[in-house]
Amino acid sequence: MLEIETEAIWELLGMRGGAPKLKGFRIRDKQAESGFVQEEIEIETRTGVVPATLMRPLESGRRYPAILYCHAHGKRYDIGRAELATGRPALHAPFGPDLVARGFAVLCADMPGFGSRQHEGGENALAKAALWNGTTLMGAMLADLSACLDYLTSRQDVDPARISTLGISMGATHAYWLAALDQRISGVAHLCAFANMQPLIESGAHDLHGPYMTVPGLLQRCDMADIAAMIAPRPQFVAYGCLDPLTPAAAIEPALATLHGAYQRAGAPDELTVQRSINTGHVETPEMREAVLRFLTL
Repeated sequence: MLEIETEAIWELLGMRGGAPKLKGFRIRDKQAESGFVQEEIEIETRTGVVPATLMRPLESGRRYPAILYCHAHGKRYDIGRAELATGRPALHAPFGPDLVARGFAVLCADMPGFGSRQHEGGENALAKAALWNGTTLMGAMLADLSACLDYLTSRQDVDPARISTLGISMGATHAYWLAALDQRISGVAHLCAFANMQPLIESGAHDLHGPYMTVPGLLQRCDMADIAAMIAPRPQFVAYGCLDPLTPAAAIEPALATLHGAYQRAGAPDELTVQRSINTGHVETPEMREAVLRFLTL
């Protein structure tokens, strides 16, 4: 495993000095639904406003464990944070209701170009503009998620020592990258995305990923597994389908070897959980859902 500092990763992302801190927030709407409360929140950052949705149990007067839920891509720019409550084709079911029923507060924010932020521009345009300005779209997304983490830790009804990240596909990548970069995240569960990039480039499968994921110069320093390895010894759950073109054996097997090695060296091999689905592709299975919920509630 390569050793790399978080500051160096933020610099590769075009965010010298790390993510800008939360500037403020506004709860725009709050509705009591059947079994939970849903809040629509505007999170203010140095670069603009990030719309987010928070779901929490109806019960008040306590501190909830929290999930920073990272939405997926799937070329469905219209979905964004709505994935939390309504799901998407790659998911077994929406995660929001399942997590709230287990006592979590769950926050999901629209990433640039998705959901209510489509007016900011398309993914290609945003990625190109970022590169012209010496930054990256991946860096902008992770910075927005970092501001969401700032917001969660500021809430009186959230336990700041029990905040995990979770996502599938693009959301999975965001979930483990942010966990690697921020020690405030106590654990991470990610599905259907983890693999080393160099083998994907060699086969051409890297072109299946959106341009948001491009981090110039990363492979001169490390690969995706080295990022995820930075999370050790904190709990990490990885799930993938063997028929998923984004996680072929040539790309995920060396990545998992790096990850297992990192947890062994950290003296925490039991904190890494890997679930493989032999006959499925880029989808969450019912077995994955069961395992994720079990992992998060331990």
